[in-house]
Amino acid sequence: MNRTLVAALTGALLIAAPAAQAQTVPSAGVPPEPPAVELYSPADAQAVLEARLLALKTVMTLTPEQQKLWPPVEAAIREVAKLSAARRAERAKATAPADFVDILDRIADAEAMRAKDLKTVTHALKPLVAALTPEQQRRIPAFLGLREGTGGLPQPTAEIWLFEEEN
Repeated sequence: MNRTLVAALTGALLIAAPAAQAQTVPSAGVPPEPPAVELYSPADAQAVLEARLLALKTVMTLTPEQQKLWPPVEAAIREVAKLSAARRAERAKATAPADFVDILDRIADAEAMRAKDLKTVTHALKPLVAALTPEQQRRIPAFLGLREGTGGLPQPTAEIWLFEEEN
């Protein structure tokens, strides 16, 4: 099955799942379930982002010359994380989709925004990556969430951490 179709269907399920959950009446004598607790607060997300940025920079072992190319990369990643979190918050407040076409339309909009954000990061990365040694370059894909693919080139997964706040 086409990976894009699988991703679209997964996204559709994630968007529709909260609306599809039925409210059940607890049976007599059974205490009601406690409300869901958000386990990943904005402070947690910020701490994880800080750790990942530091780890990414550490994994690359930048030379002093390469360090000069890091600030635009960090700024782009921070901006993408902020935008991703904002989109997730918007989706949480949105009305339930009317039908599957509405779900597909929302997925298309989300993917277009993620594509734009990913281009922002790749644009910032290009000068830095061009200055890295092959050994430094080899460490980055898996760290970002890419997996080893055929022909030795990294392949995307659904888990690129730049968009973790949105997943």
